[in-house]
Amino acid sequence: MSQSRVYADVNVHRPRDYWDYESLTVQWGDQDDYEVVRKVGRGKYSEVFEGINVTNNERCIIKILKPVKKKKIKREIKILQNLCGGPNIVKLLDIVRDQHSKTPSLIFEYVNSTDFKVLYPTLTDYDIRYYIYELLKALDYCHSQGIMHRDVKPHNVMIDHELRKLRLIDWGLAEFYHPGKEYNVRVASRYFKGPELLVDLQDYDYSLDMWSLGCMFAGMIFRKEPFFYGHDNHDQLVKIAKVLGTDELNAYLNKYHLELDPQLDALVGRHSRKPWSRFINADNQHLVSPEAIDFLDKLLRYDHLDRLTAKEAMVLLDSQLIAMCLFVFLYLASSYALVYAAYASSCPLSLNNILAHPYFLQVRAAENSRMRTQ
Repeated sequence: MSQSRVYADVNVHRPRDYWDYESLTVQWGDQDDYEVVRKVGRGKYSEVFEGINVTNNERCIIKILKPVKKKKIKREIKILQNLCGGPNIVKLLDIVRDQHSKTPSLIFEYVNSTDFKVLYPTLTDYDIRYYIYELLKALDYCHSQGIMHRDVKPHNVMIDHELRKLRLIDWGLAEFYHPGKEYNVRVASRYFKGPELLVDLQDYDYSLDMWSLGCMFAGMIFRKEPFFYGHDNHDQLVKIAKVLGTDELNAYLNKYHLELDPQLDALVGRHSRKPWSRFINADNQHLVSPEAIDFLDKLLRYDHLDRLTAKEAMVLLDSQLIAMCLFVFLYLASSYALVYAAYASSCPLSLNNILAHPYFLQVRAAENSRMRTQ
């Protein structure tokens, strides 16, 4: 049996009414408080509109749900209520339904987001780190509350770039995590499905979201969206195997006592692991640092238990940022020393003496490395 490395027992220690969404009694608001302005999107389970709250003239998002099982609607509502106020979690404002058709709608806070296909190509390496960190805040929070999102992808990450505001939306596939429980593998969008879903490992956990985040990050830094572009679920595993290799895939299958069906095994074939450097080109090299590769490599792992958790990913990004800030500080300090030495040439403290100080060892090493690669 596979069990999450973190937050495994959250729901064990919560009262039943926290996770038992089927017993939820929905408190319906007044649908007449809201008017539709324009359609902004659609999905498998809903139509999404920009709207206005006529009682206070504030903009909102109206998600009109398509006919689905009541318990699925209750699950989404319960999860949104449990996560209300969490960092970068879209806020559920109201729940209403049409008096005649009984069609339910969820009312959310408005986010003035830019289409990711337009936004992502404009992002700097700093922007990417910033928004990934903001997304990690949302994921660590929902995981800490015993909830897997199960549909992390660019379409579900709203970004208001002007305000540098991010919201994780669409909790329709989210589920409460219970250790040992077997879940439906028909979740997440194809390009962001973790290997566990593609090989039918059902006792997966929060780490599924971390694979999806890794796919997003790869798409952003390599400017290749989606990064794993499978034509169907079988081909999706093939695309992953062509990057991560089949030796590691087989080790994963053996560890969890899984077998691919003969047809899928033949499709996957045999592949060696590709180095991440293969994906660097003139268009993306300014976004692909050694730190970014290290971060990506620790997310895109076959074995879900080997992936960074959201908290670990934040710690790693923090440490990388501190290291980069230190490098910049040292580099600027060494540059200042050069200027100072040139200006105050009569000063008994020579430039060589200044730069011989251990303080500048990292700067000299980095500069020497840079010069060798030019």
